This record gives sequence, C-alpha cells and structure tokens, in this order.
Amino acid sequence: MQVLIVEDDVRLSKALQQILTDNGYQVDAVYDGADGLAYGESDIYDVIILDVMLPKMNGFDVVAQLRRKNISTPVLMLTARAEVPDKVHGLDSGADTYMTKPFAPAELLANLRALTRRQGEVTFERVTAGDLVLDLESQDLSCGEKTIHLSHKEYQLALLLMTNQGQTVPKDTLIGKVWGYDAYVEDNNAEAYISFLRKKLKFLGSTMKIETLRKLGYRLILQEDAQ
Repeated sequence: MQVLIVEDDVRLSKALQQILTDNGYQVDAVYDGADGLAYGESDIYDVIILDVMLPKMNGFDVVAQLRRKNISTPVLMLTARAEVPDKVHGLDSGADTYMTKPFAPAELLANLRALTRRQGEVTFERVTAGDLVLDLESQDLSCGEKTIHLSHKEYQLALLLMTNQGQTVPKDTLIGKVWGYDAYVEDNNAEAYISFLRKKLKFLGSTMKIETLRKLGYRLILQEDAQ
C-alpha cells in the first residue's frame, strides 16, 4: 500500500513515516503544497495524508486541484485547524476524511484502513482472484488446500495484481506502488519478483497466470485466457 504524506513539519512527517512503515506501508513524503500536487497527480498512491497550512499551496487548494484533474485517490486531511468551518471546507474541497492534531496512531491507521476499503482495494481480511486467496494479515497466499507465505514485496505485487484482476497494470505503476515513487528500481529487479510470484502460483497449482504484455505491463488472468 503506497501512501503520500504532504506535511511541512519535518519532525511530524518523520513520525508519520515511521508509524506507517512499521505497519507495512510504502511511504513518500513531500513538504509543500506544490510538490504534494505534483506527486498526487502521478495517481500511483492508495491514500494521501495532507496538511492544510502548507508553503506554496494550501491543502484545500491541493485536494481541489486533484479532484479537478479527476484524481480520485482518497485524501485524509490531518491538521491543527479543528474549527467546524475548516472541516466543512476540507470535505467540500474533495477530502474524504478530516483528522485533527494531535492524533492517536491507532485512529490514523483505522482511518487509512477505512479509506482503502471504500476504494475496494481491501475487502475485510482477504482478497480473492479466481482460485487464489490472499490473507492480508498473514501475507499467506492460498489455492485450495495449499498455502504459501509471501515475502513483503511478493505480497504487495500479489495484492496489486489480484485487486486489478484482468486489467493491465503498467510497469511504472507497479514499481511506484511496490517500491515507491522516488525509488530507483531496475526492470530486472521487478521482473525477478514477478518470476518469484509466478513460481509460487505454479507451486499452488493455481489456474491463474501473470501475463507480461510487452511495453505495457502485467495482468493476472486465467491461464485459458492467456494470449
């Protein structure tokens, strides 16, 4: 799960990054509204955590611009501005939920889980695609009576492909969501993890197949539908 933090308080941003990475999220962080808008426009994030009072562009304007550009990424506004008019303004600008500082980490994580459930990317405690079942707690992948544990990167790849079953996931999107927007990842590295996941599908005896679409990306389909 890929999260963008837009927060100009560097100390708070680092604390947020630590909370999220400790809970299995991939995190990018920027420190002003203009960068927040630019990163958000990439449309690779599952959730954006957005402050209101930011240099260069305030959070209200950032989320409004994203919505005008048809970027539907869930936005959690996290700010010290706790007055009702500010909350109304944030929600009317296009934010999905609004939390005030100080906050409890458990509440923040619960809000993130709720936002991703609304997007259909997380369904309770497991995701299914064809004969595959991915447990979101244990990171185990099952098919029938067989189960195998996935490494964290394999789990993120499986989750991305399974929640987009039948759809092509561009390689750049895959790398961004699994390794991070700013990460430098060679194509061979991504291919290696796709290969690891393919071997595990074969071990499980799944009827699902990861298809490579040259110069486009990957998609998870039934073997009988492969080109």
